[in-house]
Amino acid sequence: MPAKTSSMAQKKSGGWLESIKTIVYAGLIAIGIRTVAFEPFNIPSGSMIPTLLVGDYLFVSKFSYGYSRHSMPFSPNIFSGRILGSMPNRGDVAVFKLPRDGSTDYIKRIIGLPGDRIQVRGGVLYLNGQAARRELVGNYTVEGDGPRMVVRQYREILPLQPGIEPHAHNILEMSDDQPFDNTPEFLVPPGYVFAMGDNRDNSLDSRAQNAVGFVPLENLVGRAEFIFFSVDGSARWWEIWGWPMAIRWSRLFSAVR
Repeated sequence: MPAKTSSMAQKKSGGWLESIKTIVYAGLIAIGIRTVAFEPFNIPSGSMIPTLLVGDYLFVSKFSYGYSRHSMPFSPNIFSGRILGSMPNRGDVAVFKLPRDGSTDYIKRIIGLPGDRIQVRGGVLYLNGQAARRELVGNYTVEGDGPRMVVRQYREILPLQPGIEPHAHNILEMSDDQPFDNTPEFLVPPGYVFAMGDNRDNSLDSRAQNAVGFVPLENLVGRAEFIFFSVDGSARWWEIWGWPMAIRWSRLFSAVR
């Protein structure tokens, strides 16, 4: 009997050890994927409406711009710069660490690259002296981000750049005389990019130099690729019966552009 009891104890101990190993291996694999491949993010605010809505969940590719310390969990200060770095394209939707604290995640659209001159005049974006074309799409009702309001939606086409396809995306404007609708001209320094939200009158971005300002290339986390889940917030977590109606089915697995 004692020998049998000892054998059972050893098997039980070995089972626990194997379970712990499995959990550790799974955690390491998850961290590896999160670091070098894709990381999930959710959208908590409306600064990127209409492109991204509050309640969207998306995957960000970590390899698009290479790797920095911000590619890893908790951004350990173990090296500077980027490994296998590449420049983002104008028009990319990117996640970055807020420059002033290096820890808060922001998601905006990259508008300016190093050396670019950026200005907004009367709500119109100017890139290196060329005005972006705006085409009125119609009215847009903003919901899920504060008071419900009706604003104007435009199709914005970035000015032609040598060797680069023009990029088009939708933006929102309450009017053309809001605080960030008329700015000085910004010259993007080497090693930095200029980011703006698509909800132009409700976005704290590079136009606010004392709050966000220019974004160091090192702070880029990755490029937003596609939405894998989206909920409109109409059902609480315990209201199981409301889940199917709360899911924005049409947004699932849609590309971020």
